[in-house]
Formats: sequence, structure tokens, C-alpha cells
Amino acid sequence: MEERIVTNIELDEDKEKSIRPTSLDDYIGQKEIKENLRIFIKSSIMRSESLDHILLYGPPGLGKTTLAYIIANELGSNIKTASGPSIEKAGDLAAILSTLEEGDVLFIDEIHRIPRYIEEILYPAMEDYSLDIIVGSEGSSRNIKINLPHFTLVGATTRAGDLSSPLRDRFGIISKLNYYTEEELYKIVKRTSRVLNTPITDDAARELARRSRGTPRIANRLFKRIRDFALVEGDGIIDENILTLALGKLKVDKLGLDETDYNLLLAIIEKFNGGPVGLEAIASSIGEEASTIEDVYEPYLLQQGYLKRTARGRIVTDQTYEYLGIDKK
Repeated sequence: MEERIVTNIELDEDKEKSIRPTSLDDYIGQKEIKENLRIFIKSSIMRSESLDHILLYGPPGLGKTTLAYIIANELGSNIKTASGPSIEKAGDLAAILSTLEEGDVLFIDEIHRIPRYIEEILYPAMEDYSLDIIVGSEGSSRNIKINLPHFTLVGATTRAGDLSSPLRDRFGIISKLNYYTEEELYKIVKRTSRVLNTPITDDAARELARRSRGTPRIANRLFKRIRDFALVEGDGIIDENILTLALGKLKVDKLGLDETDYNLLLAIIEKFNGGPVGLEAIASSIGEEASTIEDVYEPYLLQQGYLKRTARGRIVTDQTYEYLGIDKK
């Protein structure tokens, strides 16, 4: 299947560190979270104590990973990274924890995907900075306790509800990242323009912000693709004409919807009379994983009012019929 240009899932090209801000001052958006983190970080430095463990949650692409790096940078600490799916056994977690040094930040992405039995090893590490592990084979095994340096765990998740209560309760700071406003995305686009040394007119930057689905990751990815059109089809400057040409070729409409969004909405209308319909039925009808629909496709459509979740299933709204130019039966 062709890769979606407006997906909020991280692609390899999104890992370019040059366009990521490195300080809270440079980080655009999430104002309340930034202000609170600034206080918490400054306080921990003044007390010469490690910062409380932090849980960041919200839809993909809103800057959770970037914030983790900024936190480490503001603390003057090193950062170690891991992901929930990569921690499959107790030894994996023990290996990560044993490399930490005093004051380090440990960032675990998709922390909700850590197996429950491994979480139990994480509890004493977070609370008491100790690691209890069992070594040896069955019949001759013994328990070893290892003291860990004081560290700050930053966990990121798109599914806070999937975290167990014992794990969630061990985070001292819990922050939800929200979708960005058009004005915030406009500022991000202009910053990316400066960093990548590719001029963009104010009108084009605002139009790109409108089509970026409230998500910085998508704004930056679209910017790079439009830059290609500006270099080949224009004079290297992104203006409204180049932007319209590029996004037309990429099939991203004025609200940031693409073919996948249209297929999803049309499937509910044409195959299920607009709903209500269950998630699994939708997934089967468009040949996609139910979890992908729930985590990647739905959040923006729900936020924009094109889709609703009900006790009986998903339904499209009157707004959807109007936008697609379809008469409601």
C-alpha cells in the first residue's frame, strides 16, 4: 500500500533532527505544558534532585519525542531511548536501566505496549531506584537487587487508557498534548522554512497550516514535499501557486483530507448506509487494520466532526454528506 503523506505515524524522514527545536523557548505550541515543565525543571535543578517521572500522551505527531529531548537538554542531562514493543523480556529492561547514569532521562515511546509482567520490574525502578532481577536457571535461581542512579522516566503514549493504573500512578507529571491551532502551525512552518533555507510566502504558510491536520509532523513532511515542487517546477520559493500544485498532485485537499480519509468515509456511507457500524467491519471493508483506523485515521476525523463514535458503532455526520456533496438518504 502506498505510504500516506498525511499520516501522523513517524516515517524515517521525520527523524531529521535539524528541524526539531532543542529548548522550551524554541518549542511552539502546548503553552500550558511548556510553562509547567519550565517550573518543574527549574525547581528540580534548584533542589538538586531528579525531575519527577513524566507521562506525555496524545495523538501521534504532536511533539512528545521532541519534548522528551528538550527536557533532557533543559536539565543538562543525557537521554537514553527505547520503545515499548522492543522491551520483550525482563533482560531487555534490565539492560536499559543498567546503562543509566545519575540524572539521566530515559525516554520510552509507546510505553503502553510494555508487557504487564515487565511493568512490575519497572515499578521499583521508578519508585525506589532499584532493580530486582532473578538470575540462574530454575531450581538454582536467586534474586539480585541492584541500586540504580536517580533518573527521570519520560513515557509517551497515544493510548493513555491502555496503561495499567499502577504504572500510571507512578508518574508525578502527566500531560496531554492537544492538536495545534492554525496560528501555531503557521509559526512552525515559518520556522521550518528558515531552518531548511527554503523561502515560503506568508499566504502559502497559512494555507499549509490549514491543511496540516493540526499536526506539526504532517506540516513539516508536507513542507519537504512542496519544497521539491518549488525547486523543480518553480524558482525555489514556495508560494500559493506552487503549494496548490503540489498538494493537488499529492491529493491533499483544503482540509488536509486525503484519499484514505475519503475511502473511509465513503465506505461507511455506501456500504453501511452512514452507520452505525463496528470498527472491525470498517477495517475489513477498506482492507486496513482496526488499530490503525482507531489510532491514525479516526482522531482527526472525529475532531473535525466528520465522524462520531456511538455505543452502536461509527457514524458519519451531516457535515460529511455536505462536504462530500452526497445527498443523505
